[in-house]
Amino acid sequence: MNVLHVCANPKPTEESVSKQLAAAFFGTLIELRPDVDLVNADLYDEKPPFYSYELYKRTWYPVFDESYEPSKAEEMAMNYAAKQAEAFNEADVLVLTMPMWNFSVPAIMKAWMDQVLCPGLVFSISPEEGVKPLHKIKSVVLLVASGSVYMEDDPRDALTRQVRHAFDFIGIDDLEIVWADGQNPLFNMDADQRKEMALEAAVEIAEDIAEIGLGSAAE
Repeated sequence: MNVLHVCANPKPTEESVSKQLAAAFFGTLIELRPDVDLVNADLYDEKPPFYSYELYKRTWYPVFDESYEPSKAEEMAMNYAAKQAEAFNEADVLVLTMPMWNFSVPAIMKAWMDQVLCPGLVFSISPEEGVKPLHKIKSVVLLVASGSVYMEDDPRDALTRQVRHAFDFIGIDDLEIVWADGQNPLFNMDADQRKEMALEAAVEIAEDIAEIGLGSAAE
C-alpha cells in the first residue's frame, strides 16, 4: 500500500495538533501494516509555486488543441507539478495534514492543490469521456485542527468543502475527516478533551485502512 502524506503546517509537532493527529495516524498504520510505502511531502520544505499563466497554458492548452506545442518556459513551469503528480499517481491513500486558517486551507496547501490537480497530470478531460482519473487513489484522509468549534455542515467551514469538491472532481469520493476543533484554550476549556477524541479517531481510521488494505497488498 502506497501512502502520500502532504503536510501544510510550519509548527513543530509538539506545538501542532494537526501534526499530532498525523503522528497518531501513521504510528498506528505503520505498526499494523509495516509494508506501507510512505512518501512525505512537507510543503514548508518543498514550497509549491503559485499557479502561473505558463502552467495554465502547459496543462490546459493541449486539452483545447491537441497540436499545441508548449514553450520552454511552459515546460519549466510544470517541473514542480510533474514531480508532485508522480508521487500522487503512485499513491493508494492521500493524507492531508493542516490547520484551518481563516476558515479555509492554508494558502500553501491551496498552491499545492493548484499545481497537482491539473489535466494531463492526475486526470484527463474530454467532451467524449468527461473527467477520467490518471491516478489510483481510493481514499483521502484529512487531519485538521482549528481554534474554534464547528458543527457539522457549518457555513463557516470552507476547508472541508474545498477539499471534498476538489478531489471528488477527479474521482475520489471517499473522504475521511479527523478534526480537532476547539483548540483555542482562551475560549474552549475542553480543548484537551477535544484533542484526545480526535487522536482516538485518527487511530480508528488508521486501523480501518490497515484492515481493509488498499493497493497491491490487498489484491
